[in-house]
Amino acid sequence: MSELEFRFAFFVFSLSLLGYLSGSLPFSIWITRLFKGVDVRDAGSGHATTTNTIRQAGFWPGALVFVLDVAKGFLPVWLAMKFAPAPWIVPLTAACAVMGHCWPLFAQFRGGMGLATGGGGLLAVNPLSFLIGAAILIFFVLVIHHGARASVFTGIAIGPALWALSLRGMEFWIAVAVGLVIVYRFLMDWNRKYRELWLDRDKSN
Repeated sequence: MSELEFRFAFFVFSLSLLGYLSGSLPFSIWITRLFKGVDVRDAGSGHATTTNTIRQAGFWPGALVFVLDVAKGFLPVWLAMKFAPAPWIVPLTAACAVMGHCWPLFAQFRGGMGLATGGGGLLAVNPLSFLIGAAILIFFVLVIHHGARASVFTGIAIGPALWALSLRGMEFWIAVAVGLVIVYRFLMDWNRKYRELWLDRDKSN
């Protein structure tokens, strides 16, 4: 292997690992434990998410978790934009950050759902794409009234939506890469009956 090939492989490995380790920081678990002394995964949806933190610890701890979860997707993607020797490494880094959030090394591989962290990756490249993704998610949640299914449709739709709106640069490829991970993660909860969010509650209960 030549020195150039070694350096390229080093950047691919390092940025992918950085994305995964950043995503693996389980802020919702740490913050809920700090404020309430409980594991956020032991109640509500059973996931380490912003919404589950709000349910168990309150709005402001949940808001802090949201900001930190966005940041852990933002930072590695921003660094990849600055230092990656090839453009495709950037969406790979974003996808690894989301995988880290969903299956975190530092929390027994039981994490959250990846939406905020994926949004952070989009925010690092184009804030407008972040807002479009949020709007698509809100639309599907309001129409479908089921968080997991709405998120699956958002993961599928966000790439084509950005393309249709002529946002066809790095934000499009991040949306595709992150969307695939999110779709896979949320398909696991496709038939789940949620209890922690008013939009997801079974109306018979």
